[in-house]
Amino acid sequence: MRFAPVMSSAAPSDNFPDGIDHGHVPNRGWLSYRASWLSIIILGTLMAFAASGLLGGAKRPVRVAETTDARLAVRMPQIIRNGEFFETEIVILPKRAFTDLTLGIEPGLWHDLTVNTFIPAATAEKFQDGAFRFSFGPAEAGQPIVIKIDAQINPSTTGGTRGIVSVEDGETNAVRLPIAMRVLP
Repeated sequence: MRFAPVMSSAAPSDNFPDGIDHGHVPNRGWLSYRASWLSIIILGTLMAFAASGLLGGAKRPVRVAETTDARLAVRMPQIIRNGEFFETEIVILPKRAFTDLTLGIEPGLWHDLTVNTFIPAATAEKFQDGAFRFSFGPAEAGQPIVIKIDAQINPSTTGGTRGIVSVEDGETNAVRLPIAMRVLP
């Protein structure tokens, strides 16, 4: 035996559970008891402030230093929130032949930072003269070297990090670029 579904003639908005009727539902428009103009203005202001990039998440600016020996360009965030992952791109353009192109990074820039990826890998790595040194071997003039570093700011870090990124030919300094990154909680 088949039963046909019971169809109600009441509108869907009238389908209340037992004991509930229209008197229990406030009908004061979209701004009812739980929302006011003040709360909407405050939320909208906070969202606009966050979208402006002043709290991090803005485009990564390119910082450039150039000498007669080389051009160094570093793209990384200026403002970041602690715990965030970020990407750094370093482009080195030698203007002359290098016998041993070396990238130097002061430890202050990587203080409380976890480096996840460093591509391409250096042929030799060491800590010398107060900086991490990554050797990439001989480099021809005019052939750019692009280095990608993926990292994360440790969650306990606030304030910021700063240090110098340098390009050297063995022990000879070619170009230096001071970098600072502000870390917000």
